[in-house]
Amino acid sequence: MSRPYVTAIVVAHDGARWLGETLRALVNQSRRPDRVAGVDNGSRDGSADLLAQAFGRGNLISLPRSTGFGEAVAEVLAKLPPAGSDEWIWLLHDDCAPDRRALEALLTAAAQDPKAAVLGPKLLDWLDRRRLLEVGVTVGRTGRRETGLEPREFDQGQHDGTHDVLSVSTAGMLIRRDVWERVGGLDPFFPLFRDDLDLCWRVRNAGHKVLNVTFAVAWHAEAAARRRRRITVSGDHPRRLDRRNAIFVVMANLPFGAMLWALLRNVLGSAFRTALFVVSKQPANALDEMVAMASILLHPFRLLRARRARRHGRKKGYIRIKRLMTPRGAAWRRLTDMVQSFLAGEAPVDSAGRHHHATRSTEDEYEVVPADTGAVKRFLSRPGVVLMLALTAVALVAERSLLGGERLGGGALVPVTGGAGDLWAFYTEGFHDVGLGSNAWAPPYVAVLAALSTLAFGRTWLAVSVLLLGSVPLAGATAYLATRHVIPAVPPRAWAAGTYALLPVATGAIAAGRLGTAVVFVLVPLYASLGTVVLSGERRRARRAAWALGLLLAVGTAFAPLAYPLFAVLGVLAAVAFRGAVTSMAIALAVPPVLLFPWLAGLVTSPGKILLEAGLHDPALVDAALAPESLLALSPGGPGLPPFWVTGGLVAAALAALLMRRQRMIVAIGWGITLYGVLAAILVSRVTVEGARAWPGVPLAFAGTGLVVLVGLTAHRLAELRAGGGLRRLGAMAVAAVAFSTPLLAAGYWVATGVRGPLVGDAPDVLPVLAAARTTHGERTLVIKGSFFTVLHGRMPLIGESELPIASEARTRLGAAVEGLVGGRGGDAATLGKLGVGMVAVAPPVSAGLARTLDSQPSLARMSLSEAGGLWRLAEPVVRVPAQPVSALHAPWLWAQAALVLVIAVLAAPGRRESGPEAVETPPAVAARVAVNVAGGR
Repeated sequence: MSRPYVTAIVVAHDGARWLGETLRALVNQSRRPDRVAGVDNGSRDGSADLLAQAFGRGNLISLPRSTGFGEAVAEVLAKLPPAGSDEWIWLLHDDCAPDRRALEALLTAAAQDPKAAVLGPKLLDWLDRRRLLEVGVTVGRTGRRETGLEPREFDQGQHDGTHDVLSVSTAGMLIRRDVWERVGGLDPFFPLFRDDLDLCWRVRNAGHKVLNVTFAVAWHAEAAARRRRRITVSGDHPRRLDRRNAIFVVMANLPFGAMLWALLRNVLGSAFRTALFVVSKQPANALDEMVAMASILLHPFRLLRARRARRHGRKKGYIRIKRLMTPRGAAWRRLTDMVQSFLAGEAPVDSAGRHHHATRSTEDEYEVVPADTGAVKRFLSRPGVVLMLALTAVALVAERSLLGGERLGGGALVPVTGGAGDLWAFYTEGFHDVGLGSNAWAPPYVAVLAALSTLAFGRTWLAVSVLLLGSVPLAGATAYLATRHVIPAVPPRAWAAGTYALLPVATGAIAAGRLGTAVVFVLVPLYASLGTVVLSGERRRARRAAWALGLLLAVGTAFAPLAYPLFAVLGVLAAVAFRGAVTSMAIALAVPPVLLFPWLAGLVTSPGKILLEAGLHDPALVDAALAPESLLALSPGGPGLPPFWVTGGLVAAALAALLMRRQRMIVAIGWGITLYGVLAAILVSRVTVEGARAWPGVPLAFAGTGLVVLVGLTAHRLAELRAGGGLRRLGAMAVAAVAFSTPLLAAGYWVATGVRGPLVGDAPDVLPVLAAARTTHGERTLVIKGSFFTVLHGRMPLIGESELPIASEARTRLGAAVEGLVGGRGGDAATLGKLGVGMVAVAPPVSAGLARTLDSQPSLARMSLSEAGGLWRLAEPVVRVPAQPVSALHAPWLWAQAALVLVIAVLAAPGRRESGPEAVETPPAVAARVAVNVAGGR
């Protein structure tokens, strides 16, 4: 067998800082090349002189600075005639130094596999020579380049061997010259980035193999990818160029069917990444992503020409190439990781797919190509996921009577009807043609529900069910995430989250249909977490947390206005203690009044309504005299609540914390917040609003948060006591058992008894079908149920419509007319007709006396009477309710409100986390920070 002929080509561009070592490594090869040539692409740092000294002026070609790598190699080969049928081309970058035996190892592997046409070495980092960069490369359908290596993985021989791969880097690539010429070499369209992938793909389509030979080693600086030198081959930003080339290579080389699917994925993925870059305050990266994708879409003929040039062997070769590409399921894991990185405050650029080693500022490696079969297992094994699944299972079993019905409603919850479009129309219209008509502002929580219903494909019932029926697992999830920096140990954090989620406030809110309390209960842990960042975080993080806290506080206030003053008192006190956080806390407290201004201003005239929440205010849902032991057990009273001894374990564990000598500040803060919430609950439960006592669920949610966090923060002391042995060990075990009794008893009691309250899964239709059919010309229907009445307009009321204020004069007239109608006084039907009422419906059960009274009215004609209720028609003329004038500021304010929400959301979005020694860690909660200081003796 003849000895292979090797032509080595070194391409340099402003790489003098690495070129000297590269040339020395080339000269010292155990198997020297038969011919060498150097190309200098307009270097200004003396690279050309180094090449001339090593190869001689006759073996040096000088080209313009704008020349790409592939064009430079093509220029050399055009001047060098072929040296026989067994000639190999060895490509070297100026920043790639091969090991002494690299060429020998590559040629040996080539001799052992006659089908091998392209071979590449194992690439290690130039600076840290133990760290792996590449042992072959693959790619996904979205252009994402994968190396299959762990971040910062060291070379310990774990990948050694000769591997069949999709692609190898041009840094150290050995390729047969006849194959090079047959496939057309490197495409000049790719002056930088992804040219190696495109070449290797075409080589494989031609029926040859691409091998990575790990016994051949080279050290690569990746100067262009790591921005260590200026890129002059293109005016585009490196990331934009890399992203464009990545998509183009995949689109040009995939078969037609796979290409269409990949194009759709790239368009959708690019739009998602662009949005994520925008909200993470990386406009340059968002612009790069958009321009890269637009470059593909706006030049279809360029893509068609590239596909035509690659048509030979593409479909047949794809059968072999498909198994070497990134597994399909890996894209979903990367998408999840990208979102998690964004939520964690990290820059989500890695998932866009960068060239080689260019990653975050820490220069971590690409993530390992995930094993799809283990992704679900890894996800399900996370403690937080296990906790949420357990709480979801408990909730589903406990709420078994509410599942499968046609309409969720009862208690404070108006039966859920309509869709997202109905809620948006209700929120945005200036005059509400419901009831007696109103031009008041719709409750702002309607917009929140409309947005969530839109995300739920227009299904309002699904959004309400998730918020209300899913409040227990949602609260557990927010509590677990919010305490990850406060309670680092997983067991006490899981206990704290599970205990909080199962507090009586949650189960009571579900039983009574209190959607407002359920939403605030889910948000309170986030208030605590963001509040601590506002107080103790670095300035930029504190500002972002302040905007996020303000936005979430506005959401909670929209559902339950009492949440705002409760938090405001704590926020002001904390800002006084932490003087540097005054501005950030002021931002957080200013956002809700600004966003909710018109509606919130209306509460000033009726301050008692601050104690109410979204939904109906029914006296039957509140205990007239709440027992002291109920408040101490964090039980707000009403239907569906467990006995007070269920939460006795939590209170006992918190009392035991008072005996600890250390961490007294934590204990004091925790008990302070708890007592603050309990005292607020006592005051709220004593106030009467619209004929009924207010429900103290929201204050007790604050109290429960303080108590749970207090116990969780002091849980590590139990391990110290247990290690002491003797009575201390017994005491620690007793406290732990008492603490765990609360979530276990709460879950068991809830599962055993179910949801015991007025909330039902199949709420009856309040408006009779006959009434709806006979009131098609704008007539209203007066619905009487016991001592309550309401006016409906041709359909069931939407959520929020029952809370619209009615003009006092019209309400007084209507109340007097209803009283007279039920009492048998004549002449009241005419008043109802003037108010637009054309039907009178009585909800079941209909008493015989009331039926006789209504039948005796000459202006009423009975239409139906049964166990399902009664319906009477007015014989008096019915006056259509005129539309009331709409404020000229209504539409402009809605647009301004939408713009403010968008701006605040962008300001609140996690920015790119700083790295390096000056980076600031995510601050723990104030109580946790005090705990560390006390434990350390400071």
